[in-house]
Amino acid sequence: MSTATMTASDLRAQERAAKRAERERQRRVARDEKAERKRAARNGFANVANPRRSVLLTVVCAVFAVYCLFPFVYLLINATKTQADFTSTFGLGFGDTFALWDNIATVFAYQDGIFARWLVNTLLYVVVGAGGATLLAIMGGYALAKFRFPGRRAVFAVIIGSISVPGIALAVPQFLLFAKLGLTNTPWAMIIPSLISPFGLYLMWIFSEQAVPTELLEAARVDGAGEWRTFWQVSLPLLAPGIVTTALFTIVATWNNYFLPLIMLKDADWYPLTIGLNQWKDQASTAGGQAIQNLVITGSLITIIPWSSRSSCSRNTGNQDSPQEPSKNKEVIPPVTAAFLNRQS
Repeated sequence: MSTATMTASDLRAQERAAKRAERERQRRVARDEKAERKRAARNGFANVANPRRSVLLTVVCAVFAVYCLFPFVYLLINATKTQADFTSTFGLGFGDTFALWDNIATVFAYQDGIFARWLVNTLLYVVVGAGGATLLAIMGGYALAKFRFPGRRAVFAVIIGSISVPGIALAVPQFLLFAKLGLTNTPWAMIIPSLISPFGLYLMWIFSEQAVPTELLEAARVDGAGEWRTFWQVSLPLLAPGIVTTALFTIVATWNNYFLPLIMLKDADWYPLTIGLNQWKDQASTAGGQAIQNLVITGSLITIIPWSSRSSCSRNTGNQDSPQEPSKNKEVIPPVTAAFLNRQS
């Protein structure tokens, strides 16, 4: 009898203890949620606690989204118009005839297909110029970050000074120098200046300082890896985010470059898309010139297509390839280096 009574009392005590623990857990959760809301309010993200602010922020973001998308929508709509519809209809309204495919064909056939030549020129300048600038920025930034040598501070001062000087201020000296060398009106007048990217070098310098531990490099050297192998197999994978950022900046700068080809190039066969389309625009707006506004709009739409496709492809490939990287690196990283990485993780 006493055993049954003790067992029942023990069960009731356990139930009371469980209820107290549950109430304590709920109070702790509520306290944590309250503290989280306070932190969010201090950081300016208290959208759940402040619905009015959330609505206002949504409206502001929607306005900026419309502002950013408006040029693309304008290009897309007007690229479907004939020249007659372009001049007779509202800018955001479609014409009577859907002429997008005819406009694209006309763009590539106009003036003996000069647009295709401009497109190839632009790709050449981007691949060689921006690609070379990215490679030099990676190697230079890594060397400045991980190797100690006399004059590093002087190099740093020169890089910062180069960033602060606008490119337009250097255009005339560059033109005079290239004119003396006989390189104006050639692809080298576009490629060689594009190889120098002070901002990319500075960005990779700072990123290499933070992303590549010095102990990891020492572990690779203990395993007998040379500097080149250490750079390509150990450091380069860690620098991937900085490389992508630097490449993006240099590619955009080269693709949109207007002033440099304007003063360096006189032969239309070497024009990039920026100068070529501007030439067509001037031709269309000149009194007595041929009305080809629809071709200018369609050419501008074709110009931005590579950026749209590149962005979507980079998102898809980035999500698929990233899980495979660790296993690939484990195969090539020496044992001491691998042990260091395991210890860090």
